[in-house]
Amino acid sequence: MFSEATAVVRGFLFLSWSLVAVIPYALLMVVRWRYREFGLFYWKVVTRICRVRVRVQGALATERPVVVVSNHTSYMDIVVLGRLIPGVFVAKSEVGGWPVFGWMARLARTVFVDRKRGSTARNKAEIEGRLAEGEPLILFPEGTSNDGNRVYRFKSALFSIAENPVILKGERDPRVVTVQPVSLAYTWVDGVPVGRAWRPIYAWYGDMDLAPHLFRLLGFGTVTVDVIFHEPVLLSDFGSRKALSDHCHTVVARGVEKALTGRLDELPILALPRATDLPPLSGSPKSGDGVVPVV
Repeated sequence: MFSEATAVVRGFLFLSWSLVAVIPYALLMVVRWRYREFGLFYWKVVTRICRVRVRVQGALATERPVVVVSNHTSYMDIVVLGRLIPGVFVAKSEVGGWPVFGWMARLARTVFVDRKRGSTARNKAEIEGRLAEGEPLILFPEGTSNDGNRVYRFKSALFSIAENPVILKGERDPRVVTVQPVSLAYTWVDGVPVGRAWRPIYAWYGDMDLAPHLFRLLGFGTVTVDVIFHEPVLLSDFGSRKALSDHCHTVVARGVEKALTGRLDELPILALPRATDLPPLSGSPKSGDGVVPVV
């Protein structure tokens, strides 16, 4: 399934598209006009170039402010979630220095969190500012990427984002922060289940080098990614950020496990908008499947 020629072509198209997109995207951000829509479009084209098909269950919460918390398998998670959510990512400051994907993160207007002492107030102010603008914040509370077979424990300290109400721009009264768990799993390649042998092609973790991993990923087949938007919750529903963190971890881990074993039909369906032409959420995706229509 791997082709060096395919990897070279996809890599060239990805870099070319990014260079073409950066100028209009920057201009739209300066004038503050439809830049979020352009961001979604940018990632949509990237998913097409990289041959990533996305199947979605549920939908992004309509409440604002909202923080989306997801498991984290790979840098490709940014591409997938960036295609679906008109928001910004929260990442450790080291990500900004990564080759290629550090630049992509900056293009996605990522909030880089500096862990140095004395940076807490600045980090908090920037995060609250983004929430006040009504932008969804996308957070990976594992604090690192995983091997794609499991979901590491969530760091409860990261859920402090949900502790303080936020006043949305143009409003007077503060609103509580909604938290929405999301599960993401790489499940099929060219109609064949992604087992443990192939999962490291998409999972980037440990001491893996970025460049060879990306080259191999780009040269592989068409991957299907299942994304499950779970029921939104509030911190007040659980009483503490530790309890909220544990709940979100349980929900996300269950979604990942169901996706990897082809049993997504066992999950409760949210009473939220969902495309009517989605392929079955269990079993092999057929040719032409789409959200698989979203890409």
